[in-house]
Amino acid sequence: MPRKGVRKRLKFRAEDVCCETVTVADYANSDPAVVKSGRVKKAVANAVQKEVKSLCGLEASSVPVEILSNPQVGELDYNSDELEEGTREPNATRKKKSKHCKENSMDNEGDEYPVDIWLLLASYIRPEDVGKFALICKNAWIVSCTAAFWSRLYKRFYHFDACLPFRLQPDSMGKLRCLRACVIRSLYHMYEPFSSRVSKNPPLPESTPNSLHNSKCLLFWCSKVVGTRPESTWEFNFKFRKQYPKFKSGCRNGLQLPRQYQDVHFNPDHDCCLLQVTTLNFIFTPVVLGMTLTLFTISVSTDMRHHRVRLVFQDCPVWNGRKPKSEQGLQIVLDPVHSVRVMDWWHPQYPFSSSA
Repeated sequence: MPRKGVRKRLKFRAEDVCCETVTVADYANSDPAVVKSGRVKKAVANAVQKEVKSLCGLEASSVPVEILSNPQVGELDYNSDELEEGTREPNATRKKKSKHCKENSMDNEGDEYPVDIWLLLASYIRPEDVGKFALICKNAWIVSCTAAFWSRLYKRFYHFDACLPFRLQPDSMGKLRCLRACVIRSLYHMYEPFSSRVSKNPPLPESTPNSLHNSKCLLFWCSKVVGTRPESTWEFNFKFRKQYPKFKSGCRNGLQLPRQYQDVHFNPDHDCCLLQVTTLNFIFTPVVLGMTLTLFTISVSTDMRHHRVRLVFQDCPVWNGRKPKSEQGLQIVLDPVHSVRVMDWWHPQYPFSSSA
């Protein structure tokens, strides 16, 4: 049996509507007996609006079209010409934008200078600006990797009055291996801004250094110091290497050095530092080689005259800002303490091998 109440929708064409077919009865104040809905249909309103704008000299394609899925609106059949007119303008603007972007990219492209020019400019770079110079472009970075760059930097600031170790003397600087590390070490002896920076370090830091956190202990030794004070003192030295968290993406790889300059940049003490603690008497310390420093504090001693150093070592580093548990690690307490110094690998008093 046929379904009751199912009405067949008639196709409505917007082009069949004109101002002559719209009457007063199509509006809200009309008689409900004539127009049951009490208002004009949206399809008819859109068609009228479209025709009025076309008569006023405006483009008909700019008229907004109501959503076709609205049940009050019949199925609208638009001509392909009208659809093409509506889609031409955005395509034209896109082409103009793409052409404009290409012109801007052409303007932003700079000139690429050969390596020889960057090597010539490197002769006027200050030691503290080497990092900024290497970040200009790839050719500037390649120049900063060459042996010629570091040899010229050494010769610019070398003077006969400089008191240098044997490995940093001009006769020993002919070796390519560890050339960059040796030049940087020599600059802290010869270059005044670097040497003054090191000499200004106080015997006791104002705050506890946090650069040693999660560093691995590579070497430990203690020695008796005689002659600097009326009473003898003891130096406890801890050599650490910084450890970094491992990322699966390998984002710490960075740029790969050219093969011909790997000996120039080789440094066995890379990411290493030395913690030197001077005490007024000898203190027994357990073996902590291979362990990780997870806690380092400097506080006031019990006699309120000296300082106290506390070190906590664990088997593995503690990441993600977690607080280490002191009861789980190996603890070293040095008290009373006369001085605490943290020296990076380029420090003049950092011990390094002369055969490097």
